[in-house]
Amino acid sequence: MRRTLEWVGNTVKHAITRIKSPYVVTKRIGIAGLKLVNLACATHLFLEYVGTVSLMSGPSMLPTLASSGEVVVEDKLSLRLNPASLARGDLVVVRSPINPTLIVCKRVIGLPGDVVCVDPTGLKAPSTEHVIVPKGHIWLCGDNMLYSRDSRDYGPVPMALIRSKLVARIWPLKDSTIFRNPMRVLD
Repeated sequence: MRRTLEWVGNTVKHAITRIKSPYVVTKRIGIAGLKLVNLACATHLFLEYVGTVSLMSGPSMLPTLASSGEVVVEDKLSLRLNPASLARGDLVVVRSPINPTLIVCKRVIGLPGDVVCVDPTGLKAPSTEHVIVPKGHIWLCGDNMLYSRDSRDYGPVPMALIRSKLVARIWPLKDSTIFRNPMRVLD
C-alpha cells in the first residue's frame, strides 16, 4: 500500500511538472509567430529583388513561349546589379506602358541610341520608317508579330518598366530550357 501511495505521489508530481505555465506557452507561440514573420519577409525580399517563378500566357511570344501553361524563371537581380547587361535579343518582363496593371513578356530589339525599323512586317507602319531609341528607353517586339502589341504600337518603352529577364522555362518538363540570346553580331 505504501508503494502504491508513493507511485501515485510521484505520478502526480510528474504530471504537475509537465504542465506548462501560461508564460512558457505564450513565449513559444510568440517565437513561432516571429519565425513565421521572418519567413514571410525573407520570401517577399527574394521574390521582389532576386527572382521569381511565373506562369506565362498569351500568343505574342509564339513559338518561343506557348500561348498558355508554361512556367518560367525570372531573374531580377542581374538587372538591378548591372543594367548594362541588357542586350538585344533578351527576353524581358515589363509592366505594360498602355495598361500598367498588365505584365507582359517581349524581346528586346533596340537599346538606347539604336536606329530601329518601326515595323519590319509593314503591318502597322511602313517598313521604311525608322526611329532612334531615346536614352533610357528600349524597343520591344513579340516573337509572333501578327498577334503582338509592342513597341510598334506604343513606341519606345522606358527602362524603368522592366521587371526582369527570363532565364529558363521549367514547365512543362519536356520543354524545359535555358533561354539563350539568339542575336549574333555580324561583321
